[in-house]
Amino acid sequence: MARVDIIMPQMGESIVEGTLSKWLKKVGDEVKRDEPIFEISTDKVDAEIPSPAAGVLAEIIVKEGETVAIQTVVARLETEKGAAIGTSAPPATSGVVAGSGPTTGAKTEMKSEPSAPQREVTPVIAPSRQQPPAPAIAASHTGNGNSFEDRLRTKSSPLVRKIAAEHGVNIASLSGSGVAGRVTKRDILGFIESGASTTTAAPGPRTGGHALPLPEPWAGDVVEPMTKMRALISDHMVASRHTSAHVSSFIEIDFTRVARIRAKNRAEFEATTGQKLTYMPFIIKAVTQGLQAFPVMNSSVAGTNIIYRKQINIGVAVALDWGLIVPVIRHADDLSLSGITRALNDLAARARAKKLSPEEVQEGTFTITNPGVFGSLMGTPIINQPQVAIVCVGAIEKRPKVLPGADGEDTIAIRTCAYFSISFDHRVIDGAVADQFLAFVKKTIETFPETGL
Repeated sequence: MARVDIIMPQMGESIVEGTLSKWLKKVGDEVKRDEPIFEISTDKVDAEIPSPAAGVLAEIIVKEGETVAIQTVVARLETEKGAAIGTSAPPATSGVVAGSGPTTGAKTEMKSEPSAPQREVTPVIAPSRQQPPAPAIAASHTGNGNSFEDRLRTKSSPLVRKIAAEHGVNIASLSGSGVAGRVTKRDILGFIESGASTTTAAPGPRTGGHALPLPEPWAGDVVEPMTKMRALISDHMVASRHTSAHVSSFIEIDFTRVARIRAKNRAEFEATTGQKLTYMPFIIKAVTQGLQAFPVMNSSVAGTNIIYRKQINIGVAVALDWGLIVPVIRHADDLSLSGITRALNDLAARARAKKLSPEEVQEGTFTITNPGVFGSLMGTPIINQPQVAIVCVGAIEKRPKVLPGADGEDTIAIRTCAYFSISFDHRVIDGAVADQFLAFVKKTIETFPETGL
């Protein structure tokens, strides 16, 4: 009789812990090897973690909503069908990382530590889950809120933040027992039960130097907690606005030439490649060439240093029913239009099916978002950190335009056009450079070669 430890996997480099969002099996259920057994979700990817072996789920150790360090045992699998199920220590244990086999897509909230080295997920013996008594935590934190520890502390799980908000506790003021001082559920409950002062208001938007109070639900209102993905998107968007000096600029681009090229070659292209040809591959191709011409647009800020990225990895925002995800087309500058089309369609389809791997949403260097597919004319998107710019594509539609006629007189013509905007980080990008970049993209699209497919 032997048991196999199911361990919280490391979903990509720099990940130090994860939140188990949902169990797909219950104690006593028979599980096949590589069958999804639990879900994890991040702000970037949802994934189902497959079972490392076949057997019966004998014990669930980590409950739904709990955040634990990578390589922590989350459950145990009895490899002999029909064996006793319980919570006693197993007579024989084999440490196997859940998800170390073929993955099928999945859900857990993962937290990143920028300075952590990349780790290889390999079978390990699980660490003991015995924990010392919860330490007494006090409101003694005096950081400025910008360190990794500060950010991780305030990015506790949604449940912990909810408990803190209900009791008026400022999580940023506490030192917890989790990774880098992260406040856990045990910590916050211990702090509240200790009778310590809980009158500190939760941090929020400030007006005139005063924290705004949290809104209260009214009679008939419906209150529900944010999903893991929504909570993390919220954190990242606010952090991005606090990090980058956001400025936006707009330009109108004539797609009439591209529309004609697309219409002329669409049937043959789709028959040859098996891929649907949209406007987006033309846009990605033009943006990629623009990044080559203006390298600062493909950079990141590290303190007082600018990192000019050699790789051009284009992230394309994909709207989901449950949030937003940005899969990345790596080395887009090395791809032809058909190669970009194939990569784009594949990533978008797997994003909606929750089949992306963590690596496919990491290391983007520039992002394109396309609200125009919903009819939006223009927008001012928030920069996807640690990038320095993001392009927004408005609706591509026919409009009347004034054009010079053959005889020198102005004439009105029907043209296929779209408004593009760019949000850029004014810390490192001047308005002139951003506008020159947009002008380059405009010219590239409006003069796209017939043989560019």
